[in-house]
Amino acid sequence: MSQIDTFTALLVEEQKDNTFSKRIVQRHISDLPENDLQIEVHYSSLNFKDAMSASGNKRISQHFPHTPGIDAAGTVISDKSGTFSAGDEVLVFGYDLGMNTPGGLGQVISIPADWAVACPSTLSLKEAMTYGTGGITAALCIQKLEKMGAKPSDGPVAVTGATGGVGSISIALLKQLGYDVVAFSGKPEQSDKLTALGASEILHRDTILEVKDAPAGKTKWAHAIDTLGGDYLTGLLKQLKPGGGVASVGLAASPEIAMSVIPFITRGISLLGVDSVYIPLADKQHIWQRVATDMKLPNLDSYQQEISLSETPEYLDKFFKGQVVGRYVVNVKDA
Repeated sequence: MSQIDTFTALLVEEQKDNTFSKRIVQRHISDLPENDLQIEVHYSSLNFKDAMSASGNKRISQHFPHTPGIDAAGTVISDKSGTFSAGDEVLVFGYDLGMNTPGGLGQVISIPADWAVACPSTLSLKEAMTYGTGGITAALCIQKLEKMGAKPSDGPVAVTGATGGVGSISIALLKQLGYDVVAFSGKPEQSDKLTALGASEILHRDTILEVKDAPAGKTKWAHAIDTLGGDYLTGLLKQLKPGGGVASVGLAASPEIAMSVIPFITRGISLLGVDSVYIPLADKQHIWQRVATDMKLPNLDSYQQEISLSETPEYLDKFFKGQVVGRYVVNVKDA
């Protein structure tokens, strides 16, 4: 691969009318930035941030043409830093990958060596991308709740955005760790799938909003993982049991919340922010080891749909149409 001058990638381009197009093209190695570590990408995965980048959202990616892909799993071509050897299997997620640095939806990436971690020996590259940023974020949410003291005996854990990448893996991981899970979704037709993932109860997400105008509501859930933000997040907080916490990791509904501090003071609840982008490298290595051991799900293939690189434009559009179900793993070598 190091002797090949061109590779295949998804390219997002800004048009003269300020619209954005996305197509599969051949790119030259010289199009990549000068960095120590060069990787042949085998697999990537699709995330909401990739969809935003691919749509031309300049809060995510400022410079076009651009190759999205905030996840990458592959083998080392070369590493000038000496951190890795040629052929090593490595994983990359977070930092600037796929935002303004050409990302994992291209067959080659060039990054700083300290953005990558070794792939755990108990995970294949495809299994790692079945988790990807969405799955790792789910694991980080659970770990954050655990650090706060959460345990299965506390009571049910609510999960919003249950059919999405973070939500679906959250349900499966929580179930594996012994938690009772209440799944919230706007897609009632996916109830059987959510039950199969491990949810003991499936409710429409709008039921969370029943306490919208009240400072607090009846306590229902011990803890929660929220991917929506906005009124859904405030609704979860208002209905937490005393001492409970919400791990907040998304803003699909809104980045804003508006509520009083009453539930925080009278019930001692916590709002826990979860970052998967700029956490220290050692923390990234630790969470990958957890998903390779106590958080490794059986039958990982059942949690993902594999697609080719050529299919990514179609599947990225699904994020804005409310059609995403589970995880999409991209076989980047299948162009």
